[in-house]
This record gives sequence, C-alpha cells and structure tokens, in this order.
Amino acid sequence: MKRRTFDILVAAAGLFLAVTLIFAGVMALWASNFIGNEVHTQLAAQQIYFPAANSKAVAAPEFAAMRQYGGQQLTTGAQAEVYADHFIANHLNAIGGGKTYAQLSAEAIAQPKNAVLAGEVATVFKGETLRGLLLNAYAFGTMGTIAGIAAIGAFIAAGVMLVLSGLGLLHARRVSPEAEVLSGRPAHTPAPGPSPVHANGQQPSDTGLAAAAGTRPA
Repeated sequence: MKRRTFDILVAAAGLFLAVTLIFAGVMALWASNFIGNEVHTQLAAQQIYFPAANSKAVAAPEFAAMRQYGGQQLTTGAQAEVYADHFIANHLNAIGGGKTYAQLSAEAIAQPKNAVLAGEVATVFKGETLRGLLLNAYAFGTMGTIAGIAAIGAFIAAGVMLVLSGLGLLHARRVSPEAEVLSGRPAHTPAPGPSPVHANGQQPSDTGLAAAAGTRPA
C-alpha cells in the first residue's frame, strides 16, 4: 500500500472516531443536564432545609458534616447524602438504639401490646424511607456528575483526533505526486541530463560499441 493511501485511510478513520466521540459527548452532556435538573426539581419540591450552623440540632460532633450547609435548602445530590447519613441516620440510631427497621419490626410483632415499640417502628420506617429516597437522589446526582466528566473527556479526545486527522491529510498531500506532474515529468522519473564523458572525450556508449566491433574508435 502506498504511503499516501495509508495516510488518507488513517485520517479518515480518525475523522470517523472524532465524530463518534462528539456524538458520545453530546449524549453524555445531555444525560448530565437531564439528571441534574431532575434531581434539583425533585429535591426542591420537598422543601427540606438544613438547620443553621449554630443550631443546637447540629451541635453534637456526629452532626459536624451538616454545618457546611447551614440554613440552605436541600437541592443537590451531595446535600442529600449529607442529610441522609449525618442527620436522619443519627436520629434513627438514637430512636431505635442502633437497630434497623426489620429488627424493630420483628420485636413489635413479638410484643403486639407494646405501644412505645410500635411508635418507634413507625418512626424508623418513615425515617428509613426518607433516607432511602435521599440516597437515591445522591446516587443519580453522582451519575450525572460522572456523565458530565465523561462528556468533557469525549470532547477533548474528539479535538485531539481532529488535529491528528488534519495532520495526516496534510502529510498525505505533501507526499502526493502532484508537484512532479505539474513540472511535466512522470512521478519518480529522474531528470534527463548529459551522459558522462570519459577523459578521451568518448561517451560510454561509443566505447562499448567499439569494443564489441573489435576496432578502436576514431
């Protein structure tokens, strides 16, 4: 295969890959924006606000992560994770003594007349449900962030491929025989020039013919 043909094929493959990367980047960016908007809309509708940073509700050491969002409305996946794992979870541990809803529910079934335990089961169930919903929002928000990073990476890779493909096409043009064709000579044909002459003034062809005839040239 000729070098020029090879360069063109490689450049075409690079252009195709660049277009594919651009398409993937556009889709990843769309996914990132869609997920981010949905998470924000759903969380904002719940009207959940963080306690003030100096509030007694978050004064204990286990609530330290809550203080960075003091007084803010919960609208992002990162905020949802903090609220779920550093606020709701701490309260649930205090209510149920570290026991899960399944464990408390089993105890309540064994003690059907225990009203206090039944109230704890209902409270823990509601808290775990809200905590699960917030953690789902956090998971989707993280996926949206990853999609956004992937989109940036795809666009950068596409730009690199476009540059490399352009360089490949430029190289293919440089090795093209167009310049030789315009000069009136076929490609790879040496330019005509005077035949070498021996010291006695005879050309090699004359000497060869004289030798073949067995005579000396005049």
